[in-house]
Amino acid sequence: MTNVREKSPLTVVGIGADGWPGLSGQAREAVLSADVVVGSPRQLAYLPSEVKTEPWPSPLLPTLDDFLADRGRICVLASGDPLLSGIGTTLIQRGYDVEILPALSSVTLARARLGWSAEETEVVTVVGRAIGRVSRALAPGRRILVLGASADDLRDLLKARGYDQSRVTALSDLGGPDERVGPGSLTVFAIEADGPALPLTGLPDDAFEHDGQLTKRDLRASALARLAPSPGELLWDVGAGAGSVGIEWSRVHPLNRAIAIERSPERAARITRNAHTLGVPELEVVIGAAPEALDGLTKPHAIFLGGGLTVPDVLDACLATGARLVAHGVTLESEQALARAYTEHGGELIRVGVEQAAPLGGFTGWTPARVVTQWTRTPGSRP
Repeated sequence: MTNVREKSPLTVVGIGADGWPGLSGQAREAVLSADVVVGSPRQLAYLPSEVKTEPWPSPLLPTLDDFLADRGRICVLASGDPLLSGIGTTLIQRGYDVEILPALSSVTLARARLGWSAEETEVVTVVGRAIGRVSRALAPGRRILVLGASADDLRDLLKARGYDQSRVTALSDLGGPDERVGPGSLTVFAIEADGPALPLTGLPDDAFEHDGQLTKRDLRASALARLAPSPGELLWDVGAGAGSVGIEWSRVHPLNRAIAIERSPERAARITRNAHTLGVPELEVVIGAAPEALDGLTKPHAIFLGGGLTVPDVLDACLATGARLVAHGVTLESEQALARAYTEHGGELIRVGVEQAAPLGGFTGWTPARVVTQWTRTPGSRP
């Protein structure tokens, strides 16, 4: 959290496309009693001429604290709900004492126009974020509202994901005199999704671009079951390969985060492409070899160690975090390392063998995959 020279209380007023007439009496009083009102030029243009105003500086975040310091009573304007992809969230995160006076959000107005309930509608914001976030929400029959996207980017994404038959409605300047169906200055895109089903987890192996370094679906499912992701948690995917475990971890919930650590620049680039394709573009990729690449990373809640067990100090560095840990070994040497870890630290040690039916001459036989040794260590495990 950033320290500010003077944490004066701020009032953040949500203002809609209906402008000054649409503000409540309380919101108007906050504007009129302020020493200065700040916001975007479009928002400030809604106010009476006697109000002292100043537009936000650009770029905003590097200069925000200096800009707001020592100004007396400040009123901040935001679009609709200031806590929906808005400046209100930013100010709270930076340590300001904030009073929020919201207006109707564009999401609320869009649902009202469409007759979509909150319970059946997923909201995806790409304001300042990658359009790939929409991919995670795509599923047949889903109703999705997208904020901050361009029509071209959204159309290209839907086509690339096989959802170009989806019904897309653009709703612009909601709540204002210029409200219309069609792209405009303030547009919400409503998607009624029509395309191929893709599960959040248990993705088929061919959903990932890879060079063979991939935790296959059955082993991935076993690892994720023991990693036990919960909303808002952070995973380290060490020796990430194609990034499949970190990507599925992130797909479980929109608040989940993952850091993929991969020493090969080529594979790291592939992880980034997979993350964008599969709807989790915020997945962070660190290029480097463990354990050195782990230094300075945000402490995780869980770690998947898919390789590197025989590299000195890698397993110890992961254990030192105190996070839940799942490690896979396929060689005798890595299996021995896991056996020693099990003896010293307890936990759960299993071997996973998967066989797949395949043609064998004129008949069908079983084709075995490599057996994987899996060690799970959770806080509190006993040797």
